[in-house]
Amino acid sequence: MLTDLEAHISSKLSTAVLDKRIAVGELTFVVEAERIVDVLMFLRTDPACRFEVLIDICGVDWPAREQRFDVVYHLLSPRLNQRIRVKLATDAETPVPSVISVFPAANWYEREAYDMYGILFSGHPDLRRLLTDYGFQGYPLRKDFPLTGYVEVRYDDEAKRVVYEPVKLVQEFRSFDFESPWEGAHYVLPGDEKAGRS
Repeated sequence: MLTDLEAHISSKLSTAVLDKRIAVGELTFVVEAERIVDVLMFLRTDPACRFEVLIDICGVDWPAREQRFDVVYHLLSPRLNQRIRVKLATDAETPVPSVISVFPAANWYEREAYDMYGILFSGHPDLRRLLTDYGFQGYPLRKDFPLTGYVEVRYDDEAKRVVYEPVKLVQEFRSFDFESPWEGAHYVLPGDEKAGRS
């Protein structure tokens, strides 16, 4: 069934499709970024596809690549009980066309991809941060985002306002020196004082 769907979509969208594959029972198409609106419109309206539900839009960061981001669209066809994944590649400066005209639910998904990865979407009516604070610097899901060194935001009850503070690690560093998962440490772990006694 997936092979028939793959053949049908490939024949209709041959100029937009860069790669296709079926792996682990899932169909994935890699398409040109400039054609994403046309591709998703076809997948939604074609009688053999009818992918009428946008489940998710997410990003993937590949910092070593020239086009470091993949934008991944997951679609569902409830009428035909099928799923499909559509992917495209872009860089940090090149915007991807917004698909809100095809799937209005893409609004917040695109805002989340922008907020977490810095992926730009052209034609988006309100592309601003969604999950982080307005003054937040950087993009937290990029692989080059530092784990410490940025500020955290919290409400200070004494000052009765939001305060910005440097990030503090609340747990001390612990070194686990297990040789393998099957061999234990060569010292008594806290709480296991009685374990070695017979």
